[in-house]
Amino acid sequence: MVLACSAALLLVAVEAADYTNKYDGIDVDKILQNNRILNNYIKCMLDEVTCTAEGRELKKVLPDALATGCTKCNDKQKETAQKVITHLMDKRPNDWERLVKKYDPKGEFKKRFEAQGKKF
Repeated sequence: MVLACSAALLLVAVEAADYTNKYDGIDVDKILQNNRILNNYIKCMLDEVTCTAEGRELKKVLPDALATGCTKCNDKQKETAQKVITHLMDKRPNDWERLVKKYDPKGEFKKRFEAQGKKF
């Protein structure tokens, strides 16, 4: 499951026990509405293109965020992750499945996320 603390574009970095709020001000709605930018983030996550600084930070934190169910995320990051995951599941299912295959190959996060009503 990606961009869950994503998808897809949580855009946070690891810092101490929690993730930094450095990227919390990014307008994720604009990213989700702009296919060019969203495609670049997805390709970044799949190692198909060079990542932006934000993309590199997301890639760094994503495995931990998925493994812990985003427990180190603040409320804004959880809200953003839910928005990104829902968007990818509903509007970009092929990309979603590619990201899941890479970041959640056993489907553990996906099962937990869906069991919780697509919430953290």
